[in-house]
Amino acid sequence: MGFMEPEREVRAISEYEQARREKLGKLAALGVDPYGSRFDGVEGLGAIRGKYDPANEEQVVRGAGRVVLLRDIGKLIFLTLRDWTGQVQAGLTGKLLEERGWQAAKLLDLGDIVGVEGALGATKTGEITIWARRLTMLCKATLPPPSKWHGLVDVEQRYRQRHVDLFSNPEVVRRFLERAAIIEQVRVFLRGRGFVEVETPMMHPIAGGAAARPFVTHHNALDIDLYLRIAPELYLKRLLVGGMERVFEINRSFRNEGLSTQHNPEFTMCELYQAYADYGVMLELLEEMVGGLAAARSAEMRLEFGGRLIDWRRPWARKTYAELFAEHAGFPLTEIDKVRARARQLEVGEANMEDAVVVNEVFEKVVEGKLINPTFVLDYPAALCPLTRRKAGEPGVAERFELMAGGMEIANAYTELNDPAVQEENFRRQLRGQAETMAVMDEDFVQALKYGMPPAGGMGVGIDRLVMVLTNLASIREAILFPVLRPAGGG
Repeated sequence: MGFMEPEREVRAISEYEQARREKLGKLAALGVDPYGSRFDGVEGLGAIRGKYDPANEEQVVRGAGRVVLLRDIGKLIFLTLRDWTGQVQAGLTGKLLEERGWQAAKLLDLGDIVGVEGALGATKTGEITIWARRLTMLCKATLPPPSKWHGLVDVEQRYRQRHVDLFSNPEVVRRFLERAAIIEQVRVFLRGRGFVEVETPMMHPIAGGAAARPFVTHHNALDIDLYLRIAPELYLKRLLVGGMERVFEINRSFRNEGLSTQHNPEFTMCELYQAYADYGVMLELLEEMVGGLAAARSAEMRLEFGGRLIDWRRPWARKTYAELFAEHAGFPLTEIDKVRARARQLEVGEANMEDAVVVNEVFEKVVEGKLINPTFVLDYPAALCPLTRRKAGEPGVAERFELMAGGMEIANAYTELNDPAVQEENFRRQLRGQAETMAVMDEDFVQALKYGMPPAGGMGVGIDRLVMVLTNLASIREAILFPVLRPAGGG
């Protein structure tokens, strides 16, 4: 069938839906509930395929799935059923099914969900097949699947109808199962090193923990504005003060900023803190953790991303921020006139920016995209890092690193600042000219530090981006089940 004009396609779909609704009534007349009920004893269809034994023709199996292929050749109907473990063929015939089951089989459509029970065998062509002795209707689909089951192709439609994307594109299901596996491996790794998983608030009275524009909401009972968290950092550090020495949280954070292939306003981080450590400990921890994730996906520790191979073999490159700036910009970051001139060339509105911010704008544009293999960028300008301890003997440098891979930031880590007086002054400095992001100082956090927080290392790992580079996804939207989208039909 060739391409249909939109008007004809809408009319055709409406006709298909009407035909399926009529089948609902026919199923009800047979005494068959078109929306099914509990169906116990189900095995994964992938496992059913794997247990086929040609020497055992009496092996009875029980499975369920969505009909993705249907061939009705009169006295025999072949269904291909799919679940999240795989797919298998089912053969239906009036000789094996009871009369009502056979009549129900004649009312099946693509997209229906059914259960089958029968002997596991094969056709003459060798196709592994469940020869159904019982057919159970579990859900009648009243809308047809897209494009004769070729799947959703339009990217925007795939994101808006992720439910259809998942059942019509098996590779998308595999991707998100892989994401779940990565998160579970992170949890297992951290627990194995003595970290405890915790939960901290998602609604904050003060927007803090990072420099970003927050989402604002209102609590009616208390009649106060609250902010969806931009980071859990300040609450996790309170736990260090309280004596919980190794904590982590896999959290949802929110930043009211732009959309791109690397940014979604709602995103997932793993943030962790370890007492009596520093950013060097965090570096070693991260290299071991992410290196293990890469090794689990490639024995050679080389994974494709964006048409290139990322080499995850350890040790990873370690370079200072200043070294990388000079290498890629062609002059040192201390030559501010040249930095600002380059910023203007890059169309950065630098006129009202502090020097350190301009330096970082240039760094992000001329350096970050060049760092394909994993690289630790060490020792950031202190003015960019209000929550970070300064390097001994170098007050202008902060003990901070970012891990870059695939041309983007994957993780960010500090030696945490635990001097309350310095922290208070840093907050005051950050507040100047940043009313939009931090209008109020978090005095409660400063007070918490006055009770004493042990020296510590802290780190945040972007889970969505980590999944991107480990599974070769071009956009962060491919790593998130339900990314933020413009309203349908919007400009």
